[in-house]
Amino acid sequence: MTDIDHRKNSETPGVGEDSPGAGASGRSLGTRRGTGEPAERGRTTIADGVVAKIAGLAARDVVGVHAMGGGLSRTFGAVRDRVSTGTKPATRGVKAEVGEVQTALDLEIVVEYGVSIGEVARTVRENVIAAVERMTGLEVVEVNIAVDDVKLPEGEDDEDEDQERRLQ
Repeated sequence: MTDIDHRKNSETPGVGEDSPGAGASGRSLGTRRGTGEPAERGRTTIADGVVAKIAGLAARDVVGVHAMGGGLSRTFGAVRDRVSTGTKPATRGVKAEVGEVQTALDLEIVVEYGVSIGEVARTVRENVIAAVERMTGLEVVEVNIAVDDVKLPEGEDDEDEDQERRLQ
């Protein structure tokens, strides 16, 4: 929230109590005037979560990205999804650090088997930077991408998953 200076400004005509046309409240009944352009009269802050959502949605749009988040966050997310509305949180696998004019992002992704990981990472980076800069006006200084897993084709299980089932 922006702090507003409530002091009387004697340099701006039509604002003080002694101004011609001032009403009983001491405010001018004439045209309201301020200093500077309307777009410059305040400050806009963007929360880390907003940037993370934009980045997460932009990353998911890339062909070859199967899911967002590392193994543990996906496991907890799957449990949370079953309990809640069933929608995937847009911020899963995304961490954003937002400053006044810049932001940096860390993404964890799972890629589809058979895709070029380097190409997918490059496309994710380009898509995320374009979306975040366009929507927020912040400069994206870095997008770090960690590929945490590969989604195998249906019917092909990891040895780890087989061992897990045997233990249960």
